[in-house]
Amino acid sequence: MDSHDDDLVNFAMHGAPPLPAASNQGRVESDGARIWYATYGAGPAVILLHGGLGHSGNWGHQVPALIEAGHRVVLIDSRGHGRSTRDTRPYMYELMASDVLAVMDTLRLEKAAVVGWSDGACIALILARQAPARIAGVFFFGCNMDPSGTKAFVPTPVVDRCFARHAKDYAALSATPDQFKPFVAAVSEMMKTQPDYTARDLAAIAVPVAIAHAEHDEFIKREHADYLARSIPGAELILLPGVSHFAPLQRPALFNAAARAFLDKVI
Repeated sequence: MDSHDDDLVNFAMHGAPPLPAASNQGRVESDGARIWYATYGAGPAVILLHGGLGHSGNWGHQVPALIEAGHRVVLIDSRGHGRSTRDTRPYMYELMASDVLAVMDTLRLEKAAVVGWSDGACIALILARQAPARIAGVFFFGCNMDPSGTKAFVPTPVVDRCFARHAKDYAALSATPDQFKPFVAAVSEMMKTQPDYTARDLAAIAVPVAIAHAEHDEFIKREHADYLARSIPGAELILLPGVSHFAPLQRPALFNAAARAFLDKVI
């Protein structure tokens, strides 16, 4: 039976399920940062990119399912997030995309599919645009590609529980555990103006893409998801009923089935 944590009460208390033992893990020096990564299982490669303020451990429901499906899973903590460090430059999605390529180079991973959640989805689509030879496909969940795609922020108990969990995890994992407030401010500053892709930019994406949108997403407009699906050649739109921006945690079986169906088509 699929576990449900729609209100994120369990996630707030305990976090996502623990990750399995990694096949390989380490850190890559990349443009002023040390980027943490880990790999699991064997088979066609899938990179999982987490959301803003989070870390790779938030994929605890997805990693075992993808290993079971015969994939090599690669986790990466975005710069400044989780176990990865950053320098003093402002956050930029393009810079984080270059960090992913640095990890792929270190792992001698020529090509991979990417499942991105929120900020991780944006990073994934930037990779598809800038390095299409390296990206087999993008499962894009819960993000905007220009500032018009976001809703006005409205605090909710679910969002508050997620934020509280992020704060606890940051204190436990980060090399700068007392800097959560400046970290949030810096990431929030990036989100005000980035990403800012035009329809012409989106039309130039030439890898398979699925745009997944949650019925109750707190941050992203449904019409923006429709626009992305129309603007990216060949993209499909996948609607996830009964969940919000936190679908991978709320109803993992629903999210995993959608992601796996897409991955089966592209790798």
